[in-house]
Amino acid sequence: MAPGGSAFKEVLELVAECDIATSKSENNIAPTKGTVVLSGKHGVYSNNGVHELLECPVCTNLMYPPIHQCPNGHTLCSACKLRVHNCCPTCRYDLGNIRCLALEKVAESLELPCKYQSLGCLDVFPYYSKLKHEQHCRFRPYSCPYAGSECSVTGDIPALAAHLKDDHKVDMHDGCTFNHRYVKSNPHEVENATWMLTVFNCFGRQFCLHFEAFQLGMAPVYMAFLRFMGDDNEAKKFSYSLEVGGNGRKLVWQGIPRSIRDSHRKVRDSQDGLIIQRNLALYFSGGDRKELKLRVTGRVWKEE
Repeated sequence: MAPGGSAFKEVLELVAECDIATSKSENNIAPTKGTVVLSGKHGVYSNNGVHELLECPVCTNLMYPPIHQCPNGHTLCSACKLRVHNCCPTCRYDLGNIRCLALEKVAESLELPCKYQSLGCLDVFPYYSKLKHEQHCRFRPYSCPYAGSECSVTGDIPALAAHLKDDHKVDMHDGCTFNHRYVKSNPHEVENATWMLTVFNCFGRQFCLHFEAFQLGMAPVYMAFLRFMGDDNEAKKFSYSLEVGGNGRKLVWQGIPRSIRDSHRKVRDSQDGLIIQRNLALYFSGGDRKELKLRVTGRVWKEE
């Protein structure tokens, strides 16, 4: 028997079943089990068996080209081929460089729902378009915006707001104006520092105020910026201003809050916020310049 022959036969049988199921669903007004109807479009998925056939047996993720198979027809994804050191995890044969072209072709005929269907996405996509959509799906979970540590928690906005309050113990405030004081002794000894995140409830939405010290090139700086707990298209409905000063001088920044879809590091590295050179920050602080005492004020407003 030719390599992969058994898998090829199984694929053909499953495709035939898929075609029959599709034609039956098109003749019925009400959608049957295993069929998604969206704007008159039918998407056939998991219970016809093809969906399970496309799952990698190692990582259980859906496989995308190149799909590899061993001489006995067992398949797995390209990432796991490296992970198992080119040895089939099912029969222990060497995998070689055999591609399962039949399964790749079958995948082209499938339409599957977004994996965030349970979170509200009702769209159906061709198999090879599904992955790209899911990377940008507006229903995908948000990552925790806390900057003090690499937190792996994800969820919707209400869940993350509760997580920030209960687990990270961040300051939560109501109102669209703020007045915060940032203090640091021996600031010359600190090149990188992150102050506690503050969250504001304003216009029924949540905004995160960040303040941190880092090196911008060779220059030590402080930076304050605001992030919006929601998508970028919603963030653009708001504006904010930040102000810092002392000794009769002040710096003012005005901008649009960035969505938490962008990590705090990405926002910081893009310099999209109020940046204060350390020497100027210490001048604003007064005294002998041996202690940082900055007061940052600001407000958020909604664009009409």
